Amino acid sequence: MALTSSNKSGNTAFENKQTVPVAVIIPCYNCALTIKRAVESILNQTALPAEVILIDDASTDDTIQILEELATQLCGLIKVFKLPFNNGPSSARNVGWVNATQPYIAFLDADDSWHPQKIEVQYGWMHKNPQAFLSAHNYAVDGSAEHFTNTSEEIIARHIPFRRLLLSNYFSTPTVMLKRALQERFAEDKRYAEDYLLWLTIACNYDCYFLTPALARLHKAPYGDSGLSANMWGMEKGELDTYRRLFERRAVSFWIYLVLSLFSLLKYVLRILKRLSKGY
Repeated sequence: MALTSSNKSGNTAFENKQTVPVAVIIPCYNCALTIKRAVESILNQTALPAEVILIDDASTDDTIQILEELATQLCGLIKVFKLPFNNGPSSARNVGWVNATQPYIAFLDADDSWHPQKIEVQYGWMHKNPQAFLSAHNYAVDGSAEHFTNTSEEIIARHIPFRRLLLSNYFSTPTVMLKRALQERFAEDKRYAEDYLLWLTIACNYDCYFLTPALARLHKAPYGDSGLSANMWGMEKGELDTYRRLFERRAVSFWIYLVLSLFSLLKYVLRILKRLSKGY
């Protein structure tokens, strides 16, 4: 896949594109086969981010070489950081967050991609609604009936309060954009549901919104396909641990913690039964 270079290097490919104050953060681990697709979806944006931060999480394949090639091709746009040890996506995203220089941060996974108008639509909405510290949106999944949204349609934004977010994680990480000034961070001692814990922590104190357009494409199912999501019990334990931590912080009462845990286990059983019904 050939990638064009940034207009900061004198290439005319991006001359007519607006640049907005957004930093894109992508944790990278053994993603040599998919990272160019993710970066290409960023370069195809109608409004370009000011910087793209790629963090290699001690990959064992050719990922770091590809990241360095991308940084060379797209001089001035892409920054690459290499971690000495594999610490998981939380640590990698936090490194990107610390090194970001833009007031807004958008997260993308190395095996997913974005609608060409994702940044234009989402940043544009957040810029007009400064009370929003975090926003997310719908996504499409490969092999499903869902499709990218026609962005000419009206954007409907729903406020997602803390209590509603407790019942369901509305925010898939590749759809999230937030304000860099937030002091909260991903829990680096969690390998599962670390993103959900962060969204809940933010929602305790700040306004969070869900936008209707499907502006991201997941090239694997959210549960039970490949990567971390393949370990469904691990993800369930991660969610239960998230509720436990909220209880220990006194963000929820014991009874709410108990109900949430039972509800989470019920959803887990239903997901298992759904997989079994499909024969895998």
